[in-house]
Amino acid sequence: MTASPGALVPVALEAVALAGDLIRSRRPGTLTAKGDRDMASELDFAVERAVRARLRLRTPEVAVLGEEEGVTGRYDGDLLWALDPIDGTANFVHGMPLTGVSLGLLRGDRPVLGVIDLPFLGARYWAVEHAGAYEGDRRISASRTGGLREAIVAIGDYAVGAGAEEQNALRLALTERLAGRVQRVRMLGSAAIDLAWVAEGKLDACVALSNNPWDTAAGVVIAREAGAVVIDLDGSDHTAASTATIAVAPRVAGELLDLVQSWRQVAPPHARGA
Repeated sequence: MTASPGALVPVALEAVALAGDLIRSRRPGTLTAKGDRDMASELDFAVERAVRARLRLRTPEVAVLGEEEGVTGRYDGDLLWALDPIDGTANFVHGMPLTGVSLGLLRGDRPVLGVIDLPFLGARYWAVEHAGAYEGDRRISASRTGGLREAIVAIGDYAVGAGAEEQNALRLALTERLAGRVQRVRMLGSAAIDLAWVAEGKLDACVALSNNPWDTAAGVVIAREAGAVVIDLDGSDHTAASTATIAVAPRVAGELLDLVQSWRQVAPPHARGA
């Protein structure tokens, strides 16, 4: 029988600690192209395989979805680990410390446990559903910023590859709307950091027009347990099936959703999450 999510927190913490040690101690190695201006490093694969092996040893009944090598193990529709071995690979390859390991546990389409390790910043965030969010042993909470004019909002990376020009026109339009309303817009290059920092109150919101489970599962449960509102573009509760990922401090949520809705009204139908 599969253990409860709470009982698996030590397993997840152990797995990301292993990953963090590898990232701090090794160079990126050979780069493999994943498409136009996108890549995986040799270390992405090494970290993913090391974490998979540890999870297979500790939770052999739970399948693992990794960014680089897909699903391993038998997935029965219940619990699924979702792993991004190095979130922010481009940052890592260029020697920037804004990179992290993201390990979430999904039950169906809802994340119920998450751990994010930022190996170069000395921070490890974790949460399990209904038990709060933590950085190390310290409980964390989303910001109490009262309005968008005082808010710092992170936006997800611009697109590369097929269809990038059209997708980026949408992202630029959303960025323009944010820039005219918020205190500052930031692009950090890591969904894991965006979500963890919303949970900790360093960011007041983050908006990503994507929703890959390996990128978002851990951060979504951490942000949600810290008191952030985590939603899709249409304002519905965020799940693994959502089209986008928005995490926002509670007192700013209404204004930000209004801004996103105004953008959706003029965006093409395929960009509306409809």
